[in-house]
Amino acid sequence: MSSLKIKKILTKIGFTIWLVCILIYCIFPFYYAIISSFKEGAELFQVDYWVKHWHWTNYLAVFEQQPFGINIINSIIVSTLVVFISLLLSVTAAYALGRREFYGRKTLLMVVLGVSMFPQVAVLSGLFELIQWLGLYNHLGSLILSYLIFTVPFTVWVLTTFMQQLPLEIEEAAIMDGARPRHMIFNVFLPLLWPALVTTGLLAFIAAWNEFLFALTFTLSEHQRTVPVAIALISGASQHELPWGIIMAASVVVTIPLIVLVLIFQRKIVAGLTAGAVKG
Repeated sequence: MSSLKIKKILTKIGFTIWLVCILIYCIFPFYYAIISSFKEGAELFQVDYWVKHWHWTNYLAVFEQQPFGINIINSIIVSTLVVFISLLLSVTAAYALGRREFYGRKTLLMVVLGVSMFPQVAVLSGLFELIQWLGLYNHLGSLILSYLIFTVPFTVWVLTTFMQQLPLEIEEAAIMDGARPRHMIFNVFLPLLWPALVTTGLLAFIAAWNEFLFALTFTLSEHQRTVPVAIALISGASQHELPWGIIMAASVVVTIPLIVLVLIFQRKIVAGLTAGAVKG
């Protein structure tokens, strides 16, 4: 066997080992959270890589000690509406920014990108005053409004990039057929943007689902909380006890919907991430 073939084999083996290490590094924390969610008492402080005794009491306690089911529904409502509104606004904005030439277009794009870089703390006080003025404090509408601040700029920027990659001939043909701007957006470009919409929509959903600071600040009652705040406020029998088993069980429950979404839309996600990578 030649040295070149040996070198290729060793390279493949090394690359495979590297991928396995990355996979274990990414999956192991979630796996350990799962096995910890089935432990009780002193078992939580023992380092085990497999469950010896399966205890389901932690999962029951998550829903018995607080309205966790309502918290999950709140997160679903807020995240879904945030994604829907963000994509609706972003598609129309991306059409104007990606397909129309006007003065200040590049500057506006830079402003959109700059807004998405602002830390949440920088806008927290002003947003709190706005939400109180609108009468949305301790209401899911406050979360929807606040989440749009960081989801809309991101989705506008990404969809504008995809919109610019679409062939000009498609738009010219639609104009020749008498298509108006709204028909151009929803009947011509929208079907072509499905991979990008799924990718950006899923990322926006995950961002809204995991958001903690705004949800903690703008909600007060436990029936208006979303799951990150509900998990953070899980308490034990005393102030010195932290119920890790219940926390891990709650974390597993709220992670499952995200995994299901990724598995359902994995083909669209890959297509959306690779679209526009090659022109032609």
